[in-house]
Amino acid sequence: MPAPIAITPGEPAGIGPEIVVRLLADQPDAPVVVVANRELMQRTSRKLGSNLRFVEEGDRTAPGEIACLDVALPAEVRPGELNHLNSPYVVEALDRATDGCLDGTYSALVTGPVHKHIINAAGIDFTGHTERLAERTGADQVVMLLAVGALRVALATTHLALREVPDAITREGLAATLRILLDELRLRFGVERPRVAVCGLNPHAGEGGRLGREEIDVITPVCSRFRVDGWDIDGPLPADTVFLPQLADGYDAILAMYHDQGLPVLKRAGFGDAVNVTLGLPIIRTSVDHGTALDLAGRGEADWGSLKAAYEMALDMVVARTADDPAP
Repeated sequence: MPAPIAITPGEPAGIGPEIVVRLLADQPDAPVVVVANRELMQRTSRKLGSNLRFVEEGDRTAPGEIACLDVALPAEVRPGELNHLNSPYVVEALDRATDGCLDGTYSALVTGPVHKHIINAAGIDFTGHTERLAERTGADQVVMLLAVGALRVALATTHLALREVPDAITREGLAATLRILLDELRLRFGVERPRVAVCGLNPHAGEGGRLGREEIDVITPVCSRFRVDGWDIDGPLPADTVFLPQLADGYDAILAMYHDQGLPVLKRAGFGDAVNVTLGLPIIRTSVDHGTALDLAGRGEADWGSLKAAYEMALDMVVARTADDPAP
């Protein structure tokens, strides 16, 4: 039987604790361990009228008991009110859950939303979940992919200022991103022969160099090399047309060149139900597609659909990996 899945609720003043309680109230027998402050989770459960009881990891014995790896909170939590004193707690919970995945204690990691600004305000260098997980696991390169239904959008660059994006797209880096995407579409998603569309960087994919040379100098050579090697790669394609349903539906994934080239389309297609997946890690990690929603925190109105989708995708990946790597 696979190890349990670790869940980190993220920012304690946001909706993370609430949506975790709602998920587990809906699926009380889920094989999970919540890595968070146990009292915070218990208090949230009571406030939502749930009968869930959060108990120390290893003590779960009765129905309605949820295993919790307790992480200390430095300061009182008030829903909707950020406090930089609690930022080390957020990072510690993430790190402990990640380490548990690395040593086999947990089979996958599902993360709730964090607030990067308040973490940085505490003096902690934190660009995002993706970058932190790559550093913690020693991954050479990772790829952010968001999925809703059959639409999967991967990113060649993630959290960069727009002016930095062209210099960050190199032949070597783009080839590594494509290789990770193709390999994990096969291994994690069961796509035997992936078909991938690669966006251009510039409007109209550069119009033959008139609107920029990145397509000519970088993107086209990489796509051509993969096609020669037998991969089903189309591109570079204009981003303003490749996301049209009649085109996008023919691909297993679309590789966008930067964050806001691909993600607005995906979130428009299914915000609240999309899943963020980090490819290229030695562990399975999925996440919600939304932020901390401080304005909703503590009101019991937060939609937990994305967390449910993230948990179910992680569980599917665990099952697929177990089937692919049977015990001797």
